[in-house]
Amino acid sequence: MADVSQAKPVTRGRHLTLIVMASILLVALIAGTRVWRTQSAAENPMQKAAEAVQVVSAAVARRDVPVRLTANGTVSAIQTVEVRPQISAAIKAVHIREGQFVGKGERLFTLDARTEEANLSKAEAQLVRDRADLENAERNLERQRELFQQKFVSKAALDTAQNQVDGLRSQLAANQAAAQASRVTRSYSEITAPIAGRTGAIAVYPGSLVQPSGSALVTVTQIDPINVSFTLPERELAALQQAFAKGAVPVSAEQGLDGQQPLNGRLVFIDNAVDMASGTIRLKAEFSNTGNRLWPGMFVTAALVPRILSGVLTVPVQAVQTGPEKQFLYVIGEDRKVTLLPVKVILIQGGVAVIEGAAPGTPVVPGMRVVMEGAQNIRPGSVVAETSTGEGAGKKADKSADLHAEPASIPASQPSSASRQ
Repeated sequence: MADVSQAKPVTRGRHLTLIVMASILLVALIAGTRVWRTQSAAENPMQKAAEAVQVVSAAVARRDVPVRLTANGTVSAIQTVEVRPQISAAIKAVHIREGQFVGKGERLFTLDARTEEANLSKAEAQLVRDRADLENAERNLERQRELFQQKFVSKAALDTAQNQVDGLRSQLAANQAAAQASRVTRSYSEITAPIAGRTGAIAVYPGSLVQPSGSALVTVTQIDPINVSFTLPERELAALQQAFAKGAVPVSAEQGLDGQQPLNGRLVFIDNAVDMASGTIRLKAEFSNTGNRLWPGMFVTAALVPRILSGVLTVPVQAVQTGPEKQFLYVIGEDRKVTLLPVKVILIQGGVAVIEGAAPGTPVVPGMRVVMEGAQNIRPGSVVAETSTGEGAGKKADKSADLHAEPASIPASQPSSASRQ
């Protein structure tokens, strides 16, 4: 019994020692873990700072950029004539079909002209009578002159004969004019095309009674050449006037159909006033339309180049970043670190932005490398690894685009808080 009681204290002491040693090891493990995490947290920023961000870069280019203006236009005929009768008569014959192309002077309608023919015959008969009366009066005047020279008649008798001749002459002239008017009225029975063009719907048939105050018999619309009407902002008026004064200003028109080449024409009209409601100026361009591709009332896209920006700096539009208060570029330095450069966008066209320095002391230099893609992952001072586009920014400037794109529509990349200050 004594041996058993002595073994129990020895066993309890060993257990206590093991517990203490385990606790010390656990504390040491926890402390080591915390130290390792602290060191890792301190090393991570240094590692991240040393890592380069992959970006796509492009070079600033200097070149001439044509300013291409585009606008929605409406095709309109140069001439449209409503054909109406000038006398009241019945339609005798219709010589055309609806939708037919007619030449100038081609006969369209024939009216019943029996009344006009009778009136003309009556006027011509009156002329014959007037001429006979005048000839008789002239012979009588000649006899009166001979008798007056022989002192057989008085001066009053001679004057009476002279007055009779003068009266008959004036009456003959009046009747000649009346006969000519009858001929003109007779000619109205043949209605011809006043211009060359295409006929519209015909509203009358043989036997229909037509009147000058009634509806039009048919409309004739000139198709070739044809006009396109469109408007541009009033800020472009000065450039348009200068280009128009120098010579022909080419204009192109597209219908937006696949496989069709644009039609080429020229600017022919600049309105004499700016529309106060919209702030636009109305223009017209003339196009050859031998293939009848353009039709009155059709909508097209008109484009012209009134001016060229010479020697301007260009970058891909993706390179221009928009902040809360300014637009800027991320410029890549020789040490591969990016810096923020404020710029002013003059024009966006064909995927290219025309830029200039936004403030003195911050010039934009040709050949400067700028970030085009990947700007959302960097901040001023970030180290980048470039992947060049292999093309200068200016090579895309010839592609068409609307001048009216606003600089605010550039894809935005928010700068850091330090860059906003």
